[in-house]
Amino acid sequence: KNRIFSKSQTNRAKLAWTMSWREKMHKVKQNMSLSNFVKRVRNIMRNDAGINGDAQRIEQMAWMLFLKVYDEKENDWELDDDDYKSIIPEECRWRNWAHDDGSGNALTGDELLSFVNNTLFVELKNIEVTPTTPIRQAIVKTTFEDANQYMKDGVQLRQVLNVIDGLNLGDYEESHAFGEIYETILKEMQSAGSSGEFYTPRALTEFMAEIVNPQIGEKMADFACGTGGFITSWLGELDKKVKTAEDRKEYNQSVFGIEKKQFPYMLCVTNLLLHGIDTPLVYHDNSLTKDVLNYTDGDKFDVVLMNPPYGGNEKSDVKSHFPSDMRSSETADLFMVLIMYRLKRNGRAAVIVPDGFLFGADNTKIAIKTKLLRDFNLHTIIRLPGSIFAPYTSIATNILFFDNTRADGAPEGYSTKETWFYRLDMPEGYKHFSKTKSMKSEHCDPIREWWNDRKEIIIADGDEKSRCYSVEDLIATDCNFDLCKFPKEDEEILPPAELLADYFKKRKALDHEIDKTLAEIQRILGIEVNVDEL
Repeated sequence: KNRIFSKSQTNRAKLAWTMSWREKMHKVKQNMSLSNFVKRVRNIMRNDAGINGDAQRIEQMAWMLFLKVYDEKENDWELDDDDYKSIIPEECRWRNWAHDDGSGNALTGDELLSFVNNTLFVELKNIEVTPTTPIRQAIVKTTFEDANQYMKDGVQLRQVLNVIDGLNLGDYEESHAFGEIYETILKEMQSAGSSGEFYTPRALTEFMAEIVNPQIGEKMADFACGTGGFITSWLGELDKKVKTAEDRKEYNQSVFGIEKKQFPYMLCVTNLLLHGIDTPLVYHDNSLTKDVLNYTDGDKFDVVLMNPPYGGNEKSDVKSHFPSDMRSSETADLFMVLIMYRLKRNGRAAVIVPDGFLFGADNTKIAIKTKLLRDFNLHTIIRLPGSIFAPYTSIATNILFFDNTRADGAPEGYSTKETWFYRLDMPEGYKHFSKTKSMKSEHCDPIREWWNDRKEIIIADGDEKSRCYSVEDLIATDCNFDLCKFPKEDEEILPPAELLADYFKKRKALDHEIDKTLAEIQRILGIEVNVDEL
């Protein structure tokens, strides 16, 4: 009996191992197939004369992915609701024009191009939306308001549609795996712009979401949500606490976002649909165009997580929506004011700001920082390495953690008692972060270790890595928060002869560029100037 039982055990173990092996191989093949997805689409689009560069390629891919994901969602909604009616005209639903059933009747070539340009885009841009239209349907019109169709070759457009249609987003495993692929698409499309837009590393958004510690029933906001990185990181943390159907309902209603630009907005909506949010409370709007003094308690949120755009300037009519002493031209400053007016009592925030906010000494920045100390508990500032957002920008950044509470023992007239500063140095073996060596979750481990056991850290010769400052200290410096700074790198001092040679070399190159520019100006103006006579 023992021998037979042993064989039975062995057979079951072999069977279990075989099934496990098959499942693993299936996932490996699945991931390889999905990883190959972006490459296949890219290769097809590169041959299309209408696609000019990666930005247009990804924008083209984005609206098609949205329609594919939305069609999969509609399958679910139709199963749940017998009376469900799509807001998309029947001929424009993905299943009726993009899907190729292999019968040879699928639209292609000039016929497909004509349909997409003259029917699909026209119909979707002109969908009628009323105040009673459910959000999950209204997002179709909003998503297509400024979308573009660039491809000029109908055969190649059909090839791209077939690749996208081949994604089995109805399968949980494949849908989840594609969510990861989608993240790489989002990262790939990001580049520094005039308004300071760039991809916030996932390691950073997840760390900030982890620290604010989401709770079931709370509502989180990002007023410049881009493609939804902070929102999905919040959802990732909150999902760990979902236990009941009621919890899941709260989870689905826990996020709010606003995005000014249409393209990131489209990507964000698709991102949330992929994360199981059937009714994304994300709006295509400018958060700064409403008077902050008019916000009521119903307009406020338990948590704000965001990386506001900075480096841009706002017009005078936008600044008029803010108190006169806080009307900054810098977008990051205005978003800080907005956050303070839309954070609930006892709410908490984690916000990325540029170095300029910390050491800025103009009257507007001082007024904003003074309000932060008076009305909020600014308990922690994390200094981040300058290359975290490489290669998109070299601007040094910081994370402000603050609560809409009054700290115990705070002096009269202030809500902050003290502020801890901590400098996150580059990890060992890294000179700087880059596109290929980006920030990883483990690089935040030093902050995690320090966070719950705070100690002042002085390395040598006054080099402060971590220190606690009282609110009186900060006020005394006119709210200069540029503390626990990164030590300046020592400059290489060349021998005098090499220094002079280097100087003359650089001056000669500069003179050459100046002469070329002046010559071009002369040519345009049609004048001649004898330099020797000047």
